[in-house]
Amino acid sequence: MAARATLSPGSSPPMSSSLAGINDGVSVTLSPDAVPFSPLAPGDREEMGSVAGQFSHYASKLRSLRAGDPASLKTQLNLLFDQLISENYSPNHNIRPEEVCALLIHVTRLVPLSQEHLVVKLCQLTHHLLNQLQHLIELLGDGGVLRLYSDPSQPDMELRRAALTCMANLCLGVPGQASLEDPYRSVCFRVFLQTLQSPKPPDAEELLYCTVIQGAVKGLQSSLCGGKWRFGGQEELGALLAVLKRLMFQGCPGVCVEWPSVLYPAPLPQYETCSTTKPPEPPQNPPTQTSGNKKKKSRGRGRKGGGEDEEREADPRLQRGGRGGEAWSKTSVLPSPGVPSLYPLWKRSSSDSEFSDPEGAAHSKLRLFHGRVRQGVLLCLLAVVKAVEKRTLYGYWSSFIPDAPIGGPPPLTLLTVVLKDPSPKVRACALQVVSALLDGSRQFLGVAEDLAPARTSYTPFSFSLATAVRELHRSLSLALLAEASAHTLTQIIKCLAHLVCNAPYNRLRPGLLSPLWRQIQPYLRHRDVNVRVSVLTLYGALVSTQAPLSEIQLLLTHTSQEMGLSWRQREGFSSPHTPPSHKYHNSHTPRGSHTPGEEEPGVPWLLQLCVSLVTQPRDDQSDSEGPGGGGATALEPSPVRLEALQVLAHLVRGYFPLCQACLCELGQVSARCLRETDPSIQLHGAKLLEELGTGIIQQYRPDNSQSESCRVPISQVVQFWVDVLSGPLNGALQSHQHPTLQTSACDTLSSILPQAFTQLPEKSQVLCVTVLLGLTYSDNSLVKAAAVRALGVYILFPCLREDVMFVADTANAILTALDDRSPNVRSKAAWSLGNLTDTLIVNMGCVGEVFQEELSDMLVLQMLQSATTAAFDKDRVKSNAVRALGNLLHFLSVSQLTRPGFQRPLEEAVSALVTTVQSEATMKVRWNACYALGNAFRNPALPLDSASWSGDAFSALCCVVTSCQNFKVRIKSAAALSVPACRHCYGDAERFGHVWHSLAAALEHSEETQDFLEYRYCSSLRHTLTHTLTHLLRLSQSQDMPALGMSLVMEEGRGFKEHLVKYLRGEGGMDGGKRGGGGGTEGVGETEGGRGETEGERERKGEERVRTLGETLERLRSLCVDGEEDGDEGRDGGEEERSALVVVAFLEDVLRSCEELKVSHSD
Repeated sequence: MAARATLSPGSSPPMSSSLAGINDGVSVTLSPDAVPFSPLAPGDREEMGSVAGQFSHYASKLRSLRAGDPASLKTQLNLLFDQLISENYSPNHNIRPEEVCALLIHVTRLVPLSQEHLVVKLCQLTHHLLNQLQHLIELLGDGGVLRLYSDPSQPDMELRRAALTCMANLCLGVPGQASLEDPYRSVCFRVFLQTLQSPKPPDAEELLYCTVIQGAVKGLQSSLCGGKWRFGGQEELGALLAVLKRLMFQGCPGVCVEWPSVLYPAPLPQYETCSTTKPPEPPQNPPTQTSGNKKKKSRGRGRKGGGEDEEREADPRLQRGGRGGEAWSKTSVLPSPGVPSLYPLWKRSSSDSEFSDPEGAAHSKLRLFHGRVRQGVLLCLLAVVKAVEKRTLYGYWSSFIPDAPIGGPPPLTLLTVVLKDPSPKVRACALQVVSALLDGSRQFLGVAEDLAPARTSYTPFSFSLATAVRELHRSLSLALLAEASAHTLTQIIKCLAHLVCNAPYNRLRPGLLSPLWRQIQPYLRHRDVNVRVSVLTLYGALVSTQAPLSEIQLLLTHTSQEMGLSWRQREGFSSPHTPPSHKYHNSHTPRGSHTPGEEEPGVPWLLQLCVSLVTQPRDDQSDSEGPGGGGATALEPSPVRLEALQVLAHLVRGYFPLCQACLCELGQVSARCLRETDPSIQLHGAKLLEELGTGIIQQYRPDNSQSESCRVPISQVVQFWVDVLSGPLNGALQSHQHPTLQTSACDTLSSILPQAFTQLPEKSQVLCVTVLLGLTYSDNSLVKAAAVRALGVYILFPCLREDVMFVADTANAILTALDDRSPNVRSKAAWSLGNLTDTLIVNMGCVGEVFQEELSDMLVLQMLQSATTAAFDKDRVKSNAVRALGNLLHFLSVSQLTRPGFQRPLEEAVSALVTTVQSEATMKVRWNACYALGNAFRNPALPLDSASWSGDAFSALCCVVTSCQNFKVRIKSAAALSVPACRHCYGDAERFGHVWHSLAAALEHSEETQDFLEYRYCSSLRHTLTHTLTHLLRLSQSQDMPALGMSLVMEEGRGFKEHLVKYLRGEGGMDGGKRGGGGGTEGVGETEGGRGETEGERERKGEERVRTLGETLERLRSLCVDGEEDGDEGRDGGEEERSALVVVAFLEDVLRSCEELKVSHSD
């Protein structure tokens, strides 16, 4: 009865505003003992205005009720419960605990346990009153009523179940009200866990014991709902997982294993050991079914909803002995003597006469209750997976996700439930748990690898993970073949999609995806819409994971006869759910007489399928598609079309070279979608356009190795965008009632190839610019952010960046957006401002001073001030604001710097950069700030030698280069210190010496870090530090010699010599700090010696560095000669001369070492 007397999450009691009077107009038959009616006195009417008065009023009505007519009593209880639950009680309302307890005791005698709805409301009322009035101590404290009745020693199982149900509802809470406090929640958790861990009492009835287990499992699920794990450490979690794993197989005959009481995290699988109890004898002839029979049976039971019945155990022939059983036997997983068997006893005989009718009914009911227990346990496990951190759960994967066992009995895992449980609902729940485990596990599974030959001495963890991924593929493929329930089939395919999204197929041996790709093809014609949608989701995952994968490329370009037969359901393979007709195939073949397997080469079959799903009518409509699905001209249901559009977007993103032949056709599909009235279809049509534009841009990137002949011709790109801009995209841009569609349309405009934009008709260019400038003033923050970002893309276009009027209009729009209340708008505006200031630097070189003179000084000042303010905003705004500051400080001209109005903003801007460099902001922000300071140092007009702020700038960079934990920040700060081109920019000898010692100390300790991941940047850091030190050597003067000479004779000098020799020979290039500042990505510094250099390039660079160092040596020798000729016998002069000799000797030694190494290598 009350095994289900619990409240589902998010539910609330039904209320009726018209029933405030309770008894008005309602005839109720009560017993003769009922209290006679009396009208309210005036004082009582005043008391009714208070919460306490209303409670007393309704409580008195409840106390007046007696057991009478069941129908009218139920009505009265229902209405009064609603009234009491609707009030907001608190401890200061002076409601006496005695009244509450007396009321609850009285009500429990009135509520029949058979009325589940009233039991649930009573639990709600109990929680509502006791939780808000803080009387839970009487229930959940030491010696509390619920703890007493729920104790495992409680002999009354019905009372124990009711107490557990109450506790479960207390943990669940009521929406909009305070939840159960953590101390009480922990008490309930321990009670639930203790209940599950306790053995069944010997005299307890099995059915009643199942309801007790259900109550405890529901309570655990309620305790975990909507929150993180907070019930102790590893021991408690291991104990809970152990008991849940045991109960996953509750009522399954043949499971004779010794279950551990606690599961411990371990990298290796935990195999259960067989007990000494003799397992039931396996069947002599296990029932098997041919695929054809399985198909017929599944059709015969193709009912909807309850048609897949609660538990399919009633007919053994419809269980897991069909195609899945055959596949299981082929992999040595069918039970054998001495091996735990999951094949239920009630399925092992084809005779239905073993039990009498009453016995058969009892067994069916017991199977039903056991199935409900397993289902509840899996839902509870799902709540645990969602509540516990992913990193913590990874240690328990081997207990729930199998790898391929080497001999012995197969492990009992979630996939055992998926393959062998007789209940489709239980199987679906197990699949949900597997999906939850796989979701977000990309970093964990990314370690998996089996490309290398297998080791015989030991099994690496990466190989074990790879084996687990393969076992998941194998088991889920078997489940896919055997499943008959549409809902469970959907869960299997979704689980496969989660697996595909997270598994590292580029590190695994090929061959996992091809069978899956072909296996799910027949389900594209499944009669259930949800199955078809999930199949498309899986195809989307296949074409998006680690794209492009060579295995997927082969599948997309496969045009052999086998693929064609596969589409036509080749002989020997048939889905258990495929209808005999081929109408679906005909309706989803693109226009013409070709089948997908016979299409012209170069056009992916999947692309044609998705286009047909979006645009062509479906002939055979299934009754599961609801109203509007009939009719020969009806299109596919909206979920199918949306998923097909998403698959197209994934396909274009990952495999654009295979799709570019259909560029115009895909543009027409997008245009058709934009003309429809469904906003969701319009949105995905716009997103497909954006992906097409992005794919074209990727082809024309300078670093793209694709030959020019393989790219989409510029003329075709121009025509494509002319058609798009003259089509329905304009309507989407002006669709103010659908801001999300407007946002996507702005993103589409930003994906136009710059070379194509230049060749567009002038009216099209003006249209794009005008619309985007107007949308930056939209009331919707999403639209405004997208428009500002698109302008940030356009400002980089060669045909627009030199247009002073466009630059000024864009700058004004960006500055307005920087003051927006939305952080997202400000973030996009800062990114666009960074791009705009990048164009200012480019124009300095291309156009020259003319552009600087034409651009308003006031506008430049406003940009400088706005960027300074934004540098103190959130990190995602700050990272691009400091980039813009560096560009603006580089852009300022001498005339601007000498104007009084620029003096204070200049100091504030540099101060903002210095503060950001020294702050605790994210590392991306700090390295952008270091790069910005280096960018500012490039401006020869800045008075670095005399300005008051220059000392702070150099000090900040010196501090970071020696102390920052992040090596990329050190790299950028070292690169910034190498930017000043003249000696006077570094200030006096003291500051120059401080910079030198900071760099030398940083080089000496360049391998010291607390984060192992930073070691990948060690080579890059040493390279940059060495480059900067050689730059300082080249600029050094006689007054700098004492500091340099003292450093070179110390330990840091010996380390510098070793790295300098490597630097001069072209070794130790930049492996982690390539420039990325352009375009607003990461704003990092310039580097040398990037990866991918040839041996010849390295040699040429090394020779150039040796030549430069030789020139430095000759200059320093001349300083020594000049000192001797001057005959300066002063103390300082002598020290400088001696130090210069030390530096000269050091450089001579370095060059000699380089020459010796060169000779030795040539020999």
